Amino acid sequence: MAEDGLRIGGLSSGLALILNGDDGKDNSSKSRFVSYCDDFGHQSVEQTLEYIFGLPNKSLGPLTCPVDNNLIRSIIKNDFSKCYLNSDAVVANRDGIGILENGSGPHIVGLEESSICGDVRIAKLPLLVESLAMFSSARANVCVWKGKWMYEVTLETSGVQQLGWATLSCPFTDHKGVGDADDSYAFDGRRVKKWNKEAEPYGQSWVAGDIIGCCIDLDSDEISFYRNGVSLGVAFSGIRKMGPGFGYYPAVSLSQGERCVLNFGARPFKYPINCYLPLQESPPVNVFATQLLQCLSRLLGMDKAERSSVEKSRRLKRFVSLEKIFNPVSHGICEEFFSLLEADARIIEYVGWGILLSFMMEVFGLQVPHDYSSLDRVVDVFLQFQGSRSIFEHIIQALSCGCKTASMVLTECPYSGSYPYLALACHILRREELMVLWWNSLDFEFIFEGFLSRKNPNRQDLQCMIPSVWWPGSCEDISYESSMMLTTTALSEAVSKIEEKHRELCLLVIQFIPPISPPQFPGSVFRTFIQNILLKNRGADRSLPPPGVSSNSVLVSLYTVILHFLSEGFAIGDTCSWLKRSEKNGCNVGFLHRGGQQSFPIGLFLKNDLLRADISRLGGSFSHLLKSHPVDDQDAEVIRWEEGYMDDEETRVCHLSEHKPCCCSSYDAEFVRSLKYPVRNATKGSRGHCSSVPERSAHVAAECSTGSLNDEIADKPSTSDQSESDFGYHPVRHTMTVLRESNMSAATLKEEELLDALLLLYHIGLAPNFKQASYYMSHQSQSISLLEETDKQIRERACSEQLKRLKEARNNYREEVIDCVRHCAWYRISLFSRWKQRGMYATCVWVVQLLLVLSKVDSVFIYIPEFYLEALVDCFHVLRKSDPPFVPSTIFIKQGLASFVTFVVTHFNDPRISSADLRDLLLQSISVLVQYKDYLAAFESNEAATLRLPKALISAFDNRSWIPVTNILLRLCKGHGFGSSKHGESSSSSVIFQRLLREACINDEGLFSTFLNRLFNTLSWTMTEFSISIREMQEKYQVSEFQQKKCCVIFDLSCNLTRVLEFCTHEIPQAFLSGTDTNLRRLTELIVFILNHVTSAADAEFFDLSLRRHGQSLEKVNRGMILAPLVGIILNLLDASAESECGVQNDVVGVFSSMDCPDTIHCGFQYLLEYNWAGSFRGDTYLSKLGQLECFLSLVLCHIEAQEMERTRCGRETDADDGMCCICYASEADAQFVPCSHRSCHGCISRHLLNCLRCFFCNATVLEVVKVDEKIE
Repeated sequence: MAEDGLRIGGLSSGLALILNGDDGKDNSSKSRFVSYCDDFGHQSVEQTLEYIFGLPNKSLGPLTCPVDNNLIRSIIKNDFSKCYLNSDAVVANRDGIGILENGSGPHIVGLEESSICGDVRIAKLPLLVESLAMFSSARANVCVWKGKWMYEVTLETSGVQQLGWATLSCPFTDHKGVGDADDSYAFDGRRVKKWNKEAEPYGQSWVAGDIIGCCIDLDSDEISFYRNGVSLGVAFSGIRKMGPGFGYYPAVSLSQGERCVLNFGARPFKYPINCYLPLQESPPVNVFATQLLQCLSRLLGMDKAERSSVEKSRRLKRFVSLEKIFNPVSHGICEEFFSLLEADARIIEYVGWGILLSFMMEVFGLQVPHDYSSLDRVVDVFLQFQGSRSIFEHIIQALSCGCKTASMVLTECPYSGSYPYLALACHILRREELMVLWWNSLDFEFIFEGFLSRKNPNRQDLQCMIPSVWWPGSCEDISYESSMMLTTTALSEAVSKIEEKHRELCLLVIQFIPPISPPQFPGSVFRTFIQNILLKNRGADRSLPPPGVSSNSVLVSLYTVILHFLSEGFAIGDTCSWLKRSEKNGCNVGFLHRGGQQSFPIGLFLKNDLLRADISRLGGSFSHLLKSHPVDDQDAEVIRWEEGYMDDEETRVCHLSEHKPCCCSSYDAEFVRSLKYPVRNATKGSRGHCSSVPERSAHVAAECSTGSLNDEIADKPSTSDQSESDFGYHPVRHTMTVLRESNMSAATLKEEELLDALLLLYHIGLAPNFKQASYYMSHQSQSISLLEETDKQIRERACSEQLKRLKEARNNYREEVIDCVRHCAWYRISLFSRWKQRGMYATCVWVVQLLLVLSKVDSVFIYIPEFYLEALVDCFHVLRKSDPPFVPSTIFIKQGLASFVTFVVTHFNDPRISSADLRDLLLQSISVLVQYKDYLAAFESNEAATLRLPKALISAFDNRSWIPVTNILLRLCKGHGFGSSKHGESSSSSVIFQRLLREACINDEGLFSTFLNRLFNTLSWTMTEFSISIREMQEKYQVSEFQQKKCCVIFDLSCNLTRVLEFCTHEIPQAFLSGTDTNLRRLTELIVFILNHVTSAADAEFFDLSLRRHGQSLEKVNRGMILAPLVGIILNLLDASAESECGVQNDVVGVFSSMDCPDTIHCGFQYLLEYNWAGSFRGDTYLSKLGQLECFLSLVLCHIEAQEMERTRCGRETDADDGMCCICYASEADAQFVPCSHRSCHGCISRHLLNCLRCFFCNATVLEVVKVDEKIE
């Protein structure tokens, strides 16, 4: 613990019990001692006291008075103090240090105010400093020029901080600080560098809660740094020697919002380094106080031994309890102890953070079983003294700090990390007087946050915590699999123990009723704490959060506590009145799992308070809504509805129905067995191990049981023409708005308030963690693919030079995989336990039903905070992607979250949602879900999806949302494309949505015409961008990673758009064959345009190079991806023309032959015919299709030849088009390009030449644009 830590070991054979002399004749209460050992001897009271006080044998004479306080004080003053008061004979040499007076008192080390550059605030005494400027620096008021010295820095945040030493010659500016000049040296764990004018790699990355030891050895002229007591090595050697008064000063530089605690020695060092002295001298009475506590330890040891040997003592028939001397001895020791502390307030702080905390931890026990009885006796004695209030304030603070800095150690599991500090805090805070003492503290909330903190590991910590790593398909030792499973199980249990203590502490705060007037309700303190936490952390999700935000681990812990309360219920049912409401049939049922009628106070959305005033709402800012949509005072209203009322009665899934939601159903036995070995069942995309954790609690099962799942058990995340009337703003059926119960005070903490706080905590605290977990899972999958590809190349290569490079690359990929596996395992341990997944699922079910209900109440829906929707969508996708899965995908939506599908398809183009980003979030959710067969089936069976989605998608295809809409349409249209049968797309196609899309397009010709026009324009733009990117790489003759990625993305989008266009020609061919030939002509020009780009010989070298990325399958780089839908489009038109019974239709052959680039058509079609299609089909079914295409080409060529002959016969050249510009179709084609002779209107080519000097159609360089006469002779 601290440098003066105590240790209570075994007791010697001389330890004795007081026995009463009972010889039947003498009734006097003579006392003597009998040894605890089997060889019982006789010892006197004097010898016992000698043992307690550690005095030499027979140093105490015969006692002539009873054992009372006066006797004990006399022994301490006359005998004990002679041995120990002056025992600190060896005084450390403190030459070579000078402390400047700074107004805090003599010999007090602190910050030198005159040295501060920027804005450094002391956020909490003594030295919690925070930077409020972009970059701030400061020095301490102490300098050293000889000897070995150190100070400790506890990191409250883990951003850019430069910690170290600097001389007075080091200038501090807004951009330069410690380490940025000569004679200044610093370490920055965020960037993992050391600084002395120039930066060099050094050390390890740090995390919040780390304690950095900054050491300077002026005897060897070296500076070194330690992380949590572990040396990072010598950072700087050969530093310049300084003279007296001109030495090195401790100095720090912090970027904005960074916080750290500087300890120059006012408190005991957490990790003292041998031979290094603190800059501030420790109090002189520290050793004597330590010896007094050791006396108390020996007394407690005797008492503990007595309690464990009662039966043996009874057989002696002369047993007398130690109580006769325990009280006077303990009271006398404490009286002397507290008299020492009264001399100086600094002594109280030093002792409270050091030896006394260590003493109490040792008495209590670091692991179970804890010695509650001994600790209670100590606390009882301490509280009898007036000075104990101050010392307990420091102990509570020290326990809170210990929770922040405690690291998880595998060998100490499951009682590792912050568990010992939390267990001790929870026990002593059960005393009302200590809880009041804590609550009255000015730092109550700061200390509470410390208790909820949990230190996250860095890469080196994870190596120690998870030494053996294994993943499916790895070449590691097979024993690593079982080792990793045991390791993750132990760590999971440790996390579970810490979370259990967090809940216990929060329950104590909930139960606490502060002694103030007017009387408060239980839960009022906890509510205030939550409100202040949320108020302080409103900007925590920004790229540059405001100063003073809490540690992310605090938000995660608080979220976890509330989630457990709402999902799993409370451990005690009589905490307060609102907890009693959660008791049902004698069972404590979690709020999220109750069936029947649900309710929510809409006043949470409508009230204007500091916590909510600047939170964005679905309808916009709160101030804007108050002006545009003022609301009445509805604070006293709640809205009620029946659970699952929005679902069909036959398919309804709720807690009171026969079919339970996934969070409350009995799992299929085989699926549960598969979770016992998650390493084996992990997918390649996110391999690793998930811990085993307790199954759902009994009270949840009691409410939601007997349901069976046997029948069926990239990624996450627009504008619309749909009118508001389409969203059905009308009163909700099966819902009602009523007054709140009169007997429930507004001051009572409500479960709905906790749910509201839970969602905001998820948004600002959990979502970033899940995003980081998703990154590691994705990176793990990529690294495994690269590792396997490299292994394959090593097996195939024979060249020694290549083998050397490949083996180096393999080692790097392997290290990346191992690092990712460890991080993924930690995230699964800390975030994805089974009960948390159940709670998250239940939260999604509850919130989506609430949103659906309120969506029918227009005046309330627009006031819903945006984070409700964001948290819902993010939580849904986190559960969907969890590995191992919470439940199989076949029932993930069907068994409880069908309402989610209803909500996203209903509101992704809801004009009441003012944020386009939120609407995009819903649209992207649809885009992701329909890619999976099981989730697509949920859309097909959803009434709202079948009624609204097809038309809404076509309407939403605009400049902002065309990418997700294209992905959705592509998935819905799978199965009918040319070349799609090879990959079995037809088996996963959605016949239902294909039919609905066809009907929507046919029934609304105007809507389809607008969609088709946007589709043409977008595809033309993507292919142009692709061509320009290829051209840029060709001209520079290099392929950068960014350009390569850009080409891949644009090419994939072009392929997808072409597939959608192919579907349109298959399902709605009349749009191209009937009426004017505008659509057909634009389609033909696009086909020719794409063929010219793809088949151009000039681009052949860079085409494949630009698309081929390391580790990517060949399917992603072949040209058939875009050629296949082109063939499909042509064949669809030909088939429709042949089958059409309409006498008047557009001539496909005629339109193709009328294009003024016959050579391009001939070369392009020839390329299609000669392309190797065998890899895109099963069997040779494609040959007949190619024969049909060949016949079509022959007809086109014959038609072109006939037209040429006709023009020759007439002696003049005829126009191949109707004279309209084929780019804009708004003006006549009055401009001709030289030398290719293609035409467009003068406006289109003028704008085009600003960005590109090549022809729209053939990519030829345009040398000149000639204005042609409108009338052709």
